[in-house]
Amino acid sequence: MDTQLLVDRVTREVMTALRGTTRTAPAASSAACALENGLSCEECGQCVTNRPDFIEGLISGGVCRLSTQLGIGPVEARIARMIDHTLLKPDATEEQITQLCREAATYCFASVCVNPIWVDLCARLLRRSGVKVCTVIGFPLGATTTGAKAYETRDTIGKGAGEVDMVINVGLIKSRQYSRVREDIRAVVRATRPNILVKVILETCLLTDEEKVRACQLSVEAGADFVKTSTGFSTGGATVEDIALMRRTVGPEIGVKASGGVRNFEDAEAMVKAGATRLGASAGLKIIKAQDAAGSGGTNY
Repeated sequence: MDTQLLVDRVTREVMTALRGTTRTAPAASSAACALENGLSCEECGQCVTNRPDFIEGLISGGVCRLSTQLGIGPVEARIARMIDHTLLKPDATEEQITQLCREAATYCFASVCVNPIWVDLCARLLRRSGVKVCTVIGFPLGATTTGAKAYETRDTIGKGAGEVDMVINVGLIKSRQYSRVREDIRAVVRATRPNILVKVILETCLLTDEEKVRACQLSVEAGADFVKTSTGFSTGGATVEDIALMRRTVGPEIGVKASGGVRNFEDAEAMVKAGATRLGASAGLKIIKAQDAAGSGGTNY
C-alpha cells in the first residue's frame, strides 16, 4: 500500500476515534488530497465543503480552529458545490481545458461546463474526482433540429458527460409553438440516462416575462431538472429579477441555474438569495477566494 495513503487512512481513523473529545484537529482534507490518494471527494469524507457534518461534529466537540487548503470557504458556505466551472469560448485550447479540470477538482466544484469536443478529455481528467462533466447541446443558438439535439446528447453522454445544458428554441417560443418547444426539450430528456441532469437554457435576455414563464412551464412539463438563464453569448446574462421569476414559476423542486455575468462573490450571493441552486461561471476561482476572504460572515448556503 502507498505510504501516504496508509498515513491518511490511519489519520482518518484516529480523528474518528477522537471526535467529540479533542480540542484540536488535524487539517481537513481538500479535494486535492482525495485525488492524490485515488479517492473521490465523497469517499475522502473530510472535505470542509462536502462534509460539513464531519466538521460541525468536531466543532461541537470543542475544536476551536480548523486548517484547510487554499480555496476552501467557511464550514457553512457551500457555494463551491453550486458552481459549474465554465469555459465555452470557441478558441479554448486543450491546455486551458486541462487547467479548468485541475481547478475544478482542487476546489471541488459541481462540474466543468465545456463544449462537446472536450467531453472525453474532461471525463478522463476528472475520473474519480467527484466533479461532473457538463456539456452544452444546440449551443449557442438552440436553432438546430430536435433530432440533432437528441443525437448530440447521446453522443456526449457516451463520451462521459454527466449533465447536459440544452438551449431552448427561442424562435419557436416567440412563435407560440409551445408543443414543438416541449417536444424539443423532451427529446433531449429521453436521450439521457438515469442520473444525467438536463438543464434548459432559456436565453432570458431575448424573452419577455410572459415568455420566460411559459418556457419554464414547458421545461417542467418535458421533464427537465433545471431551468437556466443564459448561454453567455447573447445580449445579456442572468439577473436577480429573472432568477426570482424563474424560481416562483418552477417551485421548489426544480433547479434554477444563473449563468452569464456572475463575475464575483456579490453576484453569486445575490443569485443564490433570489433562488438559484446552481451557478454557471468562468470566474469560479475569484468567487471562491472572495468567499474565503469574507470568512464566517458569509451567507449560509
